[in-house]
Amino acid sequence: MTAPDDTAAPTPSVEEFLAAMPQGMGALNDKMGIEITEISPERVVATMPVDGNTQPYGLLHGGASVVLAETLGSVGSGLHGYPDRFSVGVDINATHHRSATSGVVTGVATAIHLGRTMASYDVAITDERGKRVCTSRITCALVPRERVAPPA
Repeated sequence: MTAPDDTAAPTPSVEEFLAAMPQGMGALNDKMGIEITEISPERVVATMPVDGNTQPYGLLHGGASVVLAETLGSVGSGLHGYPDRFSVGVDINATHHRSATSGVVTGVATAIHLGRTMASYDVAITDERGKRVCTSRITCALVPRERVAPPA
């Protein structure tokens, strides 16, 4: 992992970071019940209920786990690039180890690379017993803000 830059902007609180986003957590994260509980460029933690995020057999949907992982990696890399760059996911993979049928899962994203133009995270998603449900890795590109046109 790249050493922290002493000139980097201070890490905003969860509330400050979400207030700076054009659509807060975003509609999908709101629908899925994802709640961020800890943020820094090095580590992001969030929870998500299993209820409402299941597939036809009543198991946590693998796609829901991937959404949680992408949210965590995107937030972490967004914080790393803040305020001059924003993050865009360019690669994600996931291995589903076991099912969850109820309760809440917790995702923890840990930075494995924090560069100038790219950031990557390992994401571990566990159930309420601490059993690993999914392991994911996400890489985000860090795009200069001035290259993006404001929404019309």
